[in-house]
Amino acid sequence: MKNRSLIWLPALTMAGILCAAFLPLAAQTPASNFRPSRTPDGQPNLMGLWQTMSTAHYDLEPHAASLGVPAGVGVIVDPADGKIPYRPEALAKRNDNVRNRAKLDPYDKCYKPGTPHIVYLPFPFQILQTPSQVTILSEYVHNTRNIYLTRKSHYPPDSVDLWNGDSVGRFDGDVFVTDVANFNGQPWLDRAGNFGSDQLHVTERFRLIDADTIQYEATMEDAKTYTRPWTIRVLLYRHKEPKFRILEYECHAYQELSLKEPKLPTAP
Repeated sequence: MKNRSLIWLPALTMAGILCAAFLPLAAQTPASNFRPSRTPDGQPNLMGLWQTMSTAHYDLEPHAASLGVPAGVGVIVDPADGKIPYRPEALAKRNDNVRNRAKLDPYDKCYKPGTPHIVYLPFPFQILQTPSQVTILSEYVHNTRNIYLTRKSHYPPDSVDLWNGDSVGRFDGDVFVTDVANFNGQPWLDRAGNFGSDQLHVTERFRLIDADTIQYEATMEDAKTYTRPWTIRVLLYRHKEPKFRILEYECHAYQELSLKEPKLPTAP
């Protein structure tokens, strides 16, 4: 009996590992008979309260754990190596961001997170839909993002630059596709110093793969920063807890309070 236990446990462990490895792939494949519900005007109904469980907020690339940062396998699906295809000078800037993130990270300054970072923050967000607009309301600093369905093009590039970019969208069958441009080049894509310039162009795809899960993809193009387009993918899960709703995260207020807190005396 003792020997059988020794044989069974490693086998069970390996089976668990194999199951865990294949679960994410299965979760990203919509059931062949799944059809999303529709809004009264016929759009796939994306409305609800959503949040990712990925570690994309900390680092889009594969990364080890560190103080306050959980380890992650990365969310970049193209290129296959899971790395952002930086130009040499842009990679040098990313590395400088990492070295100096304590004073450079826009997130620590309570700035708007930018697109696509707003989608994979560790905060819930709410999607609202009308025939002419899709709105994303984030719990983080009351951030509101409007995606226009009736406007087909962006404002002239020299007329406006925005933290979250200028977003226009359309429905391609069951997929909600956005086109985002006119960035100001200041947000980071994560807390690991990854970034885009004011030439960043983002294409997002929101697709319900079951009633409570959205597969989200974002493709980044930026000739000033990257050698080629690249794509991330995360899953967004519907919050179904009773009474769950968007609350408040008053980042600037908390920052001001922390500055006013009395400092403990130091030892002589």
